[in-house]
Amino acid sequence: MRTEILAVDREKPGEGPIRRAAGIIRGGGLVVFPTETVYGLGADALSPEAVRKIFQAKGRPADNPLIVHVEDKKAAALVGQLDERSRRLMDLFWPGPLTLVVRAAGGIPKEVTGGLDTVAVRMPAHPVAIALIRSSGVPIAAPSANRSGRPSPTTAGAVLEDLKGRVELILDAGPTAVGVESTVLDVTGDHPVLLRPGGVSLEDLDEAVGPVLLPTGSEGEGRSPGTRYRHYAPSLPVILVEAGKARAEGSHLPGQRARVAYVGMSPPPAGVMAAACFASVEEYAKGLFSALRELERSGAEVILAELPVGEGVGLAVRDRLARAASGAEGPLDHWP
Repeated sequence: MRTEILAVDREKPGEGPIRRAAGIIRGGGLVVFPTETVYGLGADALSPEAVRKIFQAKGRPADNPLIVHVEDKKAAALVGQLDERSRRLMDLFWPGPLTLVVRAAGGIPKEVTGGLDTVAVRMPAHPVAIALIRSSGVPIAAPSANRSGRPSPTTAGAVLEDLKGRVELILDAGPTAVGVESTVLDVTGDHPVLLRPGGVSLEDLDEAVGPVLLPTGSEGEGRSPGTRYRHYAPSLPVILVEAGKARAEGSHLPGQRARVAYVGMSPPPAGVMAAACFASVEEYAKGLFSALRELERSGAEVILAELPVGEGVGLAVRDRLARAASGAEGPLDHWP
């Protein structure tokens, strides 16, 4: 399959590229499109055959549910069963990086829900995404546009690295603004449960509809995209270090035993061969996935990653790094 890339203006996407992309969606094909968080791999959410193509292109486990992207709250009501609390959250945070897990409405394929009775739905805050959904005339199911387990793509170039020849069209509107995926909030119970931290902070959710609970054990696994399996991982092992301790932990670098790269907000420890440093936690979130992809091409054997403080979007960065490091094994086997 030949993968075509069409450049589109973020604020005023041209009718030609949007019509072409919408035609592919209506025809049961795959289109990569930008959102404010990351690039998504989209298909008609009402077509089981089209949705199955997403899983094939990504190499994604079939029991991992997808997020359904809609153009407005009225469309969301056709996808899921909304109550007063979910509507309040939509009023406060939509369009934006908040995904709500609600009871699924009839007609949503099990391929979208992972066989569950719930569905994840959100309205993206990106003019290109909204234009595509409206022109397609259907809700669009879309996980991140990368091979399963890889760092999510925040540029069209990163999409091409993973999915060239696997999708028909990529709409390129430049780098995404947030950089980490949406917050996923389960609102099916007595109290809302944060299944995945993301672009909307836990603090803001607490203020809006608190108290917001955190899942215990494996409670959230399976009900949210991006939580059941190892995600966001570069090809190198990722070793984690707490905020502000990178230089101190750097004293444990084992000389010639390993070539080490670094990503974080603090100055890197001496001896690293490549580094990506960010001035704020917001910039860290925006640049994290691109940095991981760059560092894996640096010739390093392992990436030392600084965990930011778990507040605001820092909680989402910590979550993504923890999942990227999950099960990692590498040359720094004695790292404290």
